[in-house]
Amino acid sequence: MNIPKDIHTHRLPSLPGTAIVNVAPDAFSPCKGEWYSIGIHPWHVTPTLASEGASCPPSLRHPQVLAVGEAGLDKLAAAPMTLQVELFRRQARWAEEARKPLLIHLVKATDELLKVKRELCPSVPWIIHGFRGKAALAEEYLRHGFHLSFGEKYQEAALCTMPACRLFIETDESEIAVRELYVRAARVRGISPEELEETVRRNVRTLFFRP
Repeated sequence: MNIPKDIHTHRLPSLPGTAIVNVAPDAFSPCKGEWYSIGIHPWHVTPTLASEGASCPPSLRHPQVLAVGEAGLDKLAAAPMTLQVELFRRQARWAEEARKPLLIHLVKATDELLKVKRELCPSVPWIIHGFRGKAALAEEYLRHGFHLSFGEKYQEAALCTMPACRLFIETDESEIAVRELYVRAARVRGISPEELEETVRRNVRTLFFRP
């Protein structure tokens, strides 16, 4: 069994099972040996989606689905924040019901995110993907129990402030190979790419392959 080193992407990896591929619930058609996350992006929120039933989609229980998301809150998206929060809260409950981590897309909505987290008191991990904020913001999220995933663009000070056990790497929509992202991030943190890969592999096992 391959352990994914890329926790969030929108493309099938060249080597099966080395990435968690994000798809919408109605587009889930698993390929053999691949891993997936399933969720509704805030860019795609509509009043109809926000008002649909709250039951957890059966696909989230599929053994190849490792996470819920990317769900999220984005003040630059077209949908009103009230609808985004409603659908985000529902997907967070799906994650609880399925006992799988929640992958979060977040843009300029920290207060709204923290409010939902305080309301729900989740037992599953919440991971903010594609983190680009400053070190102080990273530290705030860490205090609130989040994990952070870093892609092609980030503040080096924020990457350096991360405890090893709360860190992930992703390609998202970047054209840069995940191996190159590991090389760059390892250089910033002053360790070898192999050490960083082992760290993330251990984190993935702990969070995404929980018994």
